[in-house]
Amino acid sequence: MPRLIPALLIASVLGVGGFVLSERMGWFEGSASAEVQGAPVRRGPLRISVLEKGNLESARSVELKSEIEGQVTILYLIEEGTVVEPGDLLVELDATSLIEKGVSQEIAVESARSTQVKASQNLEIQRSQNESDLAEAERAAEFARKDLEKYVEGDWPQQLQAAKDAILLSEEELKRAEEALKFSNELHDNGFVTRTELEADDLAHQRASINRDQELRSLELLEQFDFPRQREQYRADVEEAERELKRVELQAMARLVDFEADLRSATARLELETEKLEKLQDQIAKAKVMAPVEGMVVYAEAGNSRFGNNDPIEEGTSVRERQALITIPSTDGIKIEASIHESVLEKVNVGQSVIVRVDALPDRMFTGTVRYKAPLPDKNSYWANPDLRVYRTDIEVDDPDPAMRPGMTCSLEVVVADLEDAVHIPVQSVFLDGGKPVAFVSEGGGYNLRSLELGLSNEAWIEVKSGLKEGEVVALSQPPGFRLAPAMESKGDGGPNPDGRAPEGRTPDGQAPEGRSPENRGPKGGNAGSSDRPGRAVSAGGKPGAAPSGTASSNAASSNAANSNAVKTPKVAASAPSSEGSSEQMETGTASGKVTSAIQR
Repeated sequence: MPRLIPALLIASVLGVGGFVLSERMGWFEGSASAEVQGAPVRRGPLRISVLEKGNLESARSVELKSEIEGQVTILYLIEEGTVVEPGDLLVELDATSLIEKGVSQEIAVESARSTQVKASQNLEIQRSQNESDLAEAERAAEFARKDLEKYVEGDWPQQLQAAKDAILLSEEELKRAEEALKFSNELHDNGFVTRTELEADDLAHQRASINRDQELRSLELLEQFDFPRQREQYRADVEEAERELKRVELQAMARLVDFEADLRSATARLELETEKLEKLQDQIAKAKVMAPVEGMVVYAEAGNSRFGNNDPIEEGTSVRERQALITIPSTDGIKIEASIHESVLEKVNVGQSVIVRVDALPDRMFTGTVRYKAPLPDKNSYWANPDLRVYRTDIEVDDPDPAMRPGMTCSLEVVVADLEDAVHIPVQSVFLDGGKPVAFVSEGGGYNLRSLELGLSNEAWIEVKSGLKEGEVVALSQPPGFRLAPAMESKGDGGPNPDGRAPEGRTPDGQAPEGRSPENRGPKGGNAGSSDRPGRAVSAGGKPGAAPSGTASSNAASSNAANSNAVKTPKVAASAPSSEGSSEQMETGTASGKVTSAIQR
């Protein structure tokens, strides 16, 4: 049923348009009768296809784009159609501002390099200074340890021995003084020495005793106070020297980290400035677009934007980054780019055969194959028409002709299916009654509404699986006096109304009410847009929608036609649609005029 919707929609629009055209042309004015055009039911081969337009494109081409950031002006543009060789200049873009930025950037790079060299030298100097400071601190610590060892193992034993020696000497002197005093006393007693001499010897004895006591006290002080103090002092000097060594090591590391950070910062800045310079130089080089391959120059088409079309590619215009400038197509392959409408998207699939007719080569017909179907709609079509949904499709031409060039327009016929023996009728003859397909079949001088089971369809014909036979005649427009029920109000094909009454304008079996001939049916009949019950066009989803533009005029036309009380037997059009022609004209005539519909398959 979803494939039927586009065909029924076309038929509804053609039917409504016919009545509007008839009214505007005055075909019903002064007419005493109306004639409904009919077409015979056919049986035979039927091709189901989708017709679209497309453009020829190179299957393999090189597209050159602007790679300069922002917008730039085209200074030079090679003439379109020129055959170029690899390395030829194609486009030159304005790079004046880039060159000026490049000069400033070179100065910035030199400044950054000078800062980086200075930071590197400062780091080396600090490393050398750290080595000197560490060596000096290590020497000081080593000297302190040596001083402690010297005192404990050298100075102190020497001082102790000197004190002991001094005591021995003082004791010896005291002994000699005692002997001298004893001898002097004996001599004094015998009268050999004077009293003065005796007193002198006694004084020498006292002096010697005092010296011995002083030496003993000195040794005691040396052992109890001087040695412990001096030993602890040397030990403290050693510890302080070792702490100073650690402080020097930490200070050296801290200073080294600072200078290393300065060097890294200067190096990073130099790399950044160098990268900016290289980017500017690359941008300046890209201002000249060279031909990478041999071929013919084709200007890129100006793309659509939200605010309108871009300026065409020419000298003096501005182009943005990534905007296509030139295409160099190859000559060894041709493809076709087409936009498939969403209503027929499911009919088109990759691998289907395509019949191609190039407008520039009207006498030639080519074949191709569908190679790609986009999964999402083309966003560029949204700006032109927000309600349009088309999907880009690529078709590969099987055997391209050298006369086929990129940019040529062509007509495409995507072959969906070839039915060898199918009963088929024009799509205009199918209507919706309560949401189900029906047709008006000519029987006994009047019309009978008959339900159909439909199959595949193209833009002109629709397959009928059951409900019609070959040779029967179906009406191409809704006869006056009939009213088709909208889908929401119908309980079945041709069934009664909710209250059990037959639909107005016909009996439950679809025939005209007994006692009323087709000529006597009142103005309540008409097409889907009659004045008594407004018609509804079928949307792509198969649901009733709002009536198309011109419904009011068609209602008036149908009422005038019904009020004429003269409906004649349908006649088959002399130029009925053919299922074998690619494009034919089908004329629907009435007593007061004609409606011409172009049917394309």
